Amino acid sequence: MGAAEQLPPPGPAPEGVPLTESATRLAVLWVPDWPIAAAVAEGLIGAHQSAVLHDGRGVTAVSARARAQGVRRGMRRRTAQGLCPDLVLLPADEARDVRAFEPLVQGVEEVVPQVQVMRPGVIAVGARGPSRYLGSEEAVAEALVGAVAQASGAEAQVGIADGLLAALLAARTSTVVPPGRSARFLAPRDVRDLIYITTTRQSRAAYTDLVDLLRRLGLSTLADLATMRTAHVLPRFGELGVQAQRLARGLDAYPPQTHRPEPDITTHAELDPPAQRIDTAAFAARRLAEELQSRMVRRGVVCARLRVSARAENGAELTRTWRIDGALTATELTDRVRWQLEGWLSGRSGQPPSAALTHLELAAEEISPAAAVQDGLWGRVGRGQVQADRAVLRVQGLIGAEGVLAPVLEGGRSPRDRVRLVTWGDELRPLRDPEAPWPGQIPRPLPATVPAEPAPARLVDAQGDPVRVGRRGELEGDPALVEVRRATRTASTGTVRATGTVRGAGAARGTGTVANAHPITGWAGPWPVHERWWSGTEPRTYLQVVTEGGALLLAGEGGRWWVEGVYD
Repeated sequence: MGAAEQLPPPGPAPEGVPLTESATRLAVLWVPDWPIAAAVAEGLIGAHQSAVLHDGRGVTAVSARARAQGVRRGMRRRTAQGLCPDLVLLPADEARDVRAFEPLVQGVEEVVPQVQVMRPGVIAVGARGPSRYLGSEEAVAEALVGAVAQASGAEAQVGIADGLLAALLAARTSTVVPPGRSARFLAPRDVRDLIYITTTRQSRAAYTDLVDLLRRLGLSTLADLATMRTAHVLPRFGELGVQAQRLARGLDAYPPQTHRPEPDITTHAELDPPAQRIDTAAFAARRLAEELQSRMVRRGVVCARLRVSARAENGAELTRTWRIDGALTATELTDRVRWQLEGWLSGRSGQPPSAALTHLELAAEEISPAAAVQDGLWGRVGRGQVQADRAVLRVQGLIGAEGVLAPVLEGGRSPRDRVRLVTWGDELRPLRDPEAPWPGQIPRPLPATVPAEPAPARLVDAQGDPVRVGRRGELEGDPALVEVRRATRTASTGTVRATGTVRGAGAARGTGTVANAHPITGWAGPWPVHERWWSGTEPRTYLQVVTEGGALLLAGEGGRWWVEGVYD
């Protein structure tokens, strides 16, 4: 634990902040590179290995050894592997992070009460009570670091300051900021540090946009934001800008409540029969999370804390509190509850339930009006859409999350590359910018239908000889006839015939193919595309053909052809 940072004497309060207003004194415990530490705890990698976690878009977490070789967050996997050839790649898994973090939280609870989990690897606790009990704030920091080391052997850092943002940044340097000095401590920091307080995708995206706007306007430090007149912040940056300014001044995000707070919102369910498996408890938790989120939306409120409680058959109780900023979607709320149940029921925590769970309760605490939550541009979401969303969630609960997919438009050259299927409820964000230039892309109009799996085809000229693609991407022959092979399958429940990919309805008895010949009345192309030439792949050629039955987009390599798309 480092010594208290030497700060200049406090000056006058920024304009618009009452001299009597003070922020909550908080202690924040931070475990650096926690996703990597969680993977080590699960036995997926060794502590000595160079490793990174990725989410499909880029690197999200880097081990210390990989960082020493130049690997950084946000890099592409190929770039990271080029810098570190022996790099170990693992997919990011938030459930794993929460599951492995549970023993640390329970260890911290033995030292201080009322622990709030901000995200896996970050815990916030009130500092005033524990410092009186243990004698000083330095003693609180040492006790928290010792509790983490005893629970998991991980190295942790603790920062103590007035206000959440100051405490978070103090934890990254193991600093105890004296009372009343948070504004001075934050003044030289970059406005990008505001993103550290986010706990949801929505809030992170909102703060990222706000930070980009502030920097474009020349407000690069937290002092620049803190010294602005509050009357000028609200009309220019909205409610989020006011919250950011309060955080930059070393205050809480919201001013003290002068009226009776909103009552907590709770939902609960009795589990009969008792739940011994994670999937059984998670199914009940999903329904409770949907109900809780629906009630908060109807009341127009958001919560600052989410409390998850469970009771076992023998009377034992388990409780965990998550700190929340912004409005949670039903999917994010369900994920947090499911991750917490996995942490309890997987047996990794030091205090797993000694019996099956009989009662589950969710509580939204510290309720406040959702000032930033508005109706959509065209009004409220229709009742039919809400019912459809609930039906989809029920289907996911029956057949699994991967059973319901939604399309996302992306950048690419072929029609197949421009659409990606993601699990319903996940973030619909493209991995490749659809507006970026893509040299060699297939010209519009694009096919209306892209088969799930390409259908093999045979392209011949007027003499019946196969039409091949030359080494320079040119056609060797004029297309006159295309034969499309269509799959057939006979299932035990009846005869099923379909074009393209056939997914059987029962045990299949046999499969086969039927070739349909279509005379070509016109064609356009070819368009040769050579992607990833460094990997040794062959160039691909695209060809549009018009037949008596419709228009097709064919793709070919060498002497092979297949149907890439069908035009209406």
